[in-house]
Amino acid sequence: MKARCLMLGLTFVATAAAGANEAVSIRVSPLVSFAPANLVIQTKIAPDAANRSVEAVAESDDFYRSSTVTLDGDHAPKTTRFEFRSFPAGDYRVTVVVTGADGRQRAVARTQVRVVESGVAR
Repeated sequence: MKARCLMLGLTFVATAAAGANEAVSIRVSPLVSFAPANLVIQTKIAPDAANRSVEAVAESDDFYRSSTVTLDGDHAPKTTRFEFRSFPAGDYRVTVVVTGADGRQRAVARTQVRVVESGVAR
């Protein structure tokens, strides 16, 4: 009985610790779309007193867009939403960076997005 309780407790602690390591996560919608595309980047940031800003960047070899939002430490909202409009065709690297009070990166999350040519003659 004690062994079962110990195993259950260790499993719970391991699961909580794994979730606690994710300081920032992102979800981009849509991951594949037709040009000109509008991208919505939603971040989930773990509360921390040292968090001061979050920057979202979407870039390809030919196009760059970024936006920064100020955070109020552990009083900041857990989710932040960025909307980027009118992306031309290309493969984009989407990066979200949380910066601390000392100006250093505290957390980074990345994903890829593809915008394909619509095929409509201009």
